[in-house]
Amino acid sequence: MKLALIIIGAILLTILIVWLIDKFVPTKAKPFITIALWGLIIFLGYLTFNSVYGEIKFNQLKEKRYASAINRLIDIRDSQLAHRTVTGKFTKSYDSLIKFIENGKFTIIERRDSSVVDEERTKAYGGVTSYKDIVITDTIGFESVKERLFKGSDRYKQMMNVPVGKDGTKFTMDAGEIEDENGNKIPVFEAFVKKDDILFDQDKNLVLKENQVISVEGVNGDALRVGSMSSAKTIGNWPKTYGSNE
Repeated sequence: MKLALIIIGAILLTILIVWLIDKFVPTKAKPFITIALWGLIIFLGYLTFNSVYGEIKFNQLKEKRYASAINRLIDIRDSQLAHRTVTGKFTKSYDSLIKFIENGKFTIIERRDSSVVDEERTKAYGGVTSYKDIVITDTIGFESVKERLFKGSDRYKQMMNVPVGKDGTKFTMDAGEIEDENGNKIPVFEAFVKKDDILFDQDKNLVLKENQVISVEGVNGDALRVGSMSSAKTIGNWPKTYGSNE
């Protein structure tokens, strides 16, 4: 955008020069100088158009590529959350995550309220029977992780591969544990891909600008990211216009 403003300023300056020439330059020299300056104006106008239109095209392509990559990050996140639900932790291995999707099962439970004799209160009240409420949990079945998350699709086999950008690029994934203020171990995971890898074939200045984005309507930072290795969050860093980030 700065370049476009500079070019527009140059065009206005050139037009001013043309006017001054028309006013003060001898008649015989006017046609040659005027033609040259109008040629310069046209050239600068072309550069301005390309500068503005180039950024528009960049943003359109960027949004399309981000959407494709984010769909994969959502699959990774949902699979990791399922893994934590069943096993109590996340995994840093795509192989083990895929194996879990294919073989893992959610436990389907049923909770119901009930009441039983509260022996301590009964004793305290001299034998007068007292009751306390409890929740009884029953296992009533199991459900395939693969079926619940992917409903017959096998796209999970490709979720580690970035679908756009440099060939062979994979999402970097890690998992581990952190401690909260009480010393409790909390499982964490993270998956990300650098914007440089997604936009590797685009204008370097526009990519540099994109890496510095801080906006509620944009993807903040230099990467598309879900989860964190330093906090217990499992959300993505993209706006909801690209899809659910939590």
